Amino acid sequence: MDSDETSVDRRASGAASGFGSLIRSRRKVLKMRQDQLALATGVGRRFLIELEAGKPTCQLGRSLLVAEALGLR
Repeated sequence: MDSDETSVDRRASGAASGFGSLIRSRRKVLKMRQDQLALATGVGRRFLIELEAGKPTCQLGRSLLVAEALGLR
């Protein structure tokens, strides 16, 4: 079972990293700073830093709010 959990953790980490990269890229395309996006979405700048860095434990609901604010579905 440990190898299954490790595989899931690796996949989750990879997905979080990819999502964070997508958020960062879209924010930059829109020429927004992290503090501007934080203000627009009601999340903290620290949360955005962690989200863009691919932290796998970022809250899903807040992450989706940020994506929605950037026009991502």
